Amino acid sequence: MDIEFEVKYGLDGVAVAISSISCVDGEKGKLVYRGFEIEDLIQNSNFEETAYLIWFGSLPNENELDFLISMLSKKRELPNQIIEMMKLFPKNSHPMEVLRSVVSMLGMYSKKENSTFENAINLTAKIPTIIAYWYRIRNDLPLIKPKESLKHSENFLYMMFGKIPEHFNLFDKALILHEEQGMNASTFASTVTASTLSDIYSIITTAIGTLKGPLHGGANEKVLKMFDEIGSIENVEFYINNLIEKKEKIMGFGHRIYKTYDPRAKILKNWIKEIFINNNIKYFEIALKVEEIVVNKFKDKKIYPNVDFYSGILYNYFGIPKEFFTPIFAMARIVGWTAHAMEYCKNNRIFRPKAIYNGPKNLKYKEVKGVE
Repeated sequence: MDIEFEVKYGLDGVAVAISSISCVDGEKGKLVYRGFEIEDLIQNSNFEETAYLIWFGSLPNENELDFLISMLSKKRELPNQIIEMMKLFPKNSHPMEVLRSVVSMLGMYSKKENSTFENAINLTAKIPTIIAYWYRIRNDLPLIKPKESLKHSENFLYMMFGKIPEHFNLFDKALILHEEQGMNASTFASTVTASTLSDIYSIITTAIGTLKGPLHGGANEKVLKMFDEIGSIENVEFYINNLIEKKEKIMGFGHRIYKTYDPRAKILKNWIKEIFINNNIKYFEIALKVEEIVVNKFKDKKIYPNVDFYSGILYNYFGIPKEFFTPIFAMARIVGWTAHAMEYCKNNRIFRPKAIYNGPKNLKYKEVKGVE
């Protein structure tokens, strides 16, 4: 048959929106939020301030920042009915399954008159509570209620562990790294749902389901699983060579956009290196050896570590189990998802791409006669 359209599998290189939210320069290894390079924001900003920037397009003044912090802190608690339902979930449920389900349920408890932005604030405030409560429930620990006096990242760590660990500021900065990343798979999926003029809870449920995949947000969990399988630095070369021989994916390497070192991975690596000087950081030496071998073997293909390669090591340092890494990714990326949904709907057009049919033609129906 004659094919009139070129198929772009994975929509590779296809522009689907015009956005002022972020810029990902894959050739130079640059990530920019609303004109600010990520290194500048990491050095000087915090989660709430960066969230305001992504949502509104400019950094907040003191009153605007205080207002946002207050709104987030007041909306953290979940409805009691949802908490009781969470206690009935199977204890072996993956945290991403729980997050996806509870976000969907929250849509039934939202006020219909709320604006999209009010619902975005509501979800941004509640997602850390969902994650922390599930950690406590599955481990048969008493729930720790949110504290309005604590900032976003502080409160999350407090609700998880009952204390705020050393270097918690790096956790806050890691959330900034994950807040936004252009038109990635989960952002595109959420934008598709937004284009139907569906509600924000459906939009974010779509995004969470997409992020859950091991080729997207689920990769950080798989990276630590790989480190566990390697076991020691002496086994790295054999393990990597075995993966290459079997043509299996090496988790935490490569990126659809970055053709050089992912700037987020570089930042995370430097943080961990600084902590490593005075602490025994599990997996770090194995990670360095894996990076050395993989980058050397694939230097002609420009394959480098991505954000997932080092983020799990940092989260593990804080005592967070690897199944919770991807939900924490969602806890930050909710900002970018909602920003893109609101931006796209200002000039909305429902997505309707074309599929090229290559199935049979001109078949005739024949009645199926039963066997007597």
